Amino acid sequence: MSFNDEFELLLRARYPLIYIPTPEEERVEASIAQAGKRLGDRAVYIWDFVDGYQGNPNDVGFGRRNPLQALEFVEKVAQSAAAIFILRDFHRFLDDISVSRKLRNLSRRLKSQPKNIVILSPQITVPAELAEVLTVVEFPLPNASEIKAEIQRLISATAQSLSDKVLDELVRSAQGLSLERIRRVLARAIASHGEIQPEDVELILEEKRQSIRQTQILEFYPTTERISDIGGLDNLKDWLLRRGGAFTERARQYGLPHPRGLLLVGIQGTGKSLTAKAIAHHWHLPLLRLDVGRLFGGLVGESESRTRQMIQLAEALAPCILWIDEIDKAFSGIDSKGDAGTTSRVFGTFINWLAEKKSPVFVVATANNIQALPPEMLRKGRFDEIFFVGLPSQEERRAIFELHLSRLRPHNLKNYDLDRLAYETPDFSGAEIEQTLIEAMHIGFSQNRDFTTDDILESASQIIPLARTAQEQIQFLQNWAAAGKARMASRDSRLSNRIQRQFQ
Repeated sequence: MSFNDEFELLLRARYPLIYIPTPEEERVEASIAQAGKRLGDRAVYIWDFVDGYQGNPNDVGFGRRNPLQALEFVEKVAQSAAAIFILRDFHRFLDDISVSRKLRNLSRRLKSQPKNIVILSPQITVPAELAEVLTVVEFPLPNASEIKAEIQRLISATAQSLSDKVLDELVRSAQGLSLERIRRVLARAIASHGEIQPEDVELILEEKRQSIRQTQILEFYPTTERISDIGGLDNLKDWLLRRGGAFTERARQYGLPHPRGLLLVGIQGTGKSLTAKAIAHHWHLPLLRLDVGRLFGGLVGESESRTRQMIQLAEALAPCILWIDEIDKAFSGIDSKGDAGTTSRVFGTFINWLAEKKSPVFVVATANNIQALPPEMLRKGRFDEIFFVGLPSQEERRAIFELHLSRLRPHNLKNYDLDRLAYETPDFSGAEIEQTLIEAMHIGFSQNRDFTTDDILESASQIIPLARTAQEQIQFLQNWAAAGKARMASRDSRLSNRIQRQFQ
């Protein structure tokens, strides 16, 4: 149900107190005014703390700097008069006992009157005593058609024309921004060169990065990594390559649903995070990184509000990749956390969204400790697939060495014995191989020469791989994957060979 339909339904049903969390005051007030006209030309009164009530000359300034008086004004309007009262930033006064009591009294009286009080706020802050009388309605960011109409309006003002391809690119790049931000960045473009140009897409993307940074929940992550930068993991690569066109309109016409997401499980340093970045780059989609810890706030209801904000922003930016690194640390031990159930509610909201989302947000979650994840996370339907990323085999280690050395010493690659390096580094992860090369470079640099195969082997002998220090955890993960709980990311791993022997 759209916002307009839901809001009009609440007006007709005489919901007395409606709470709309949004930073887009101008846009939501225009929508409310339109709803009032469609329902019989209802009067709309707007109040804020500085100017009081605005609009009607007889009421201008009434209730200035007095939120209680602003509520008393509702009772001054005739009982039979249909009206909507918009109170800006009123969330700041809800903890006041007189304001809270007055709102609860009004909620009783207005049930029999065609009047509604609408509280506008950039965030949700609902005291416990008002939870039963306030109805929260989400106001979404502008959709593609609204953005297109706004851009066309600005283009017509400059008497220029844009091709459909450029227009669609501008619309796609602007998704996830408020109309006010879109107007501001396009006005900047017009001020710079007198018109809107295809190159202004980069301006919009920078505004989007700024918007995401201000939420302090999601991070717009630049991606330069490619699928070819991942050594090994052939099964996972094939799976990803088959889905490269799954976000196109041709895929919708074919009947394919949007891909849901991927859970990558394995020990640290095996390329899970690198894979998330490579997916975004290969599919040409923006990568949003979610730090789950930022969802949790100190105020009652703040964590749930941030979770909804994260979901709304991710869906507005769709199609996109939502990367959740080390999700096991965020939701481990939910039942034992003494936070009055906040973590459970945040997890519930997130897990329900994973199961029910229709938007093209591809979630890539990584986990090191599968035991810490709630069972609900692993249930079918949350993700398209769960892949186990194990330690690289000897062949994969050779490929990883070759990748790094091709980047570090492209002209001297033949001077390194890749087969020997792969053979002499059993149980090394990709991250540990990279660290080995860095240490070898330090050895060569300190002696004013290039580093050699022997330097790499010397530095490898000084590193104790995680596979030896965390044997129990790795053994558990391998047994878990061997039981058929996940697909193998590697086609030729030791674990794959072990599984084949089990079924021979």
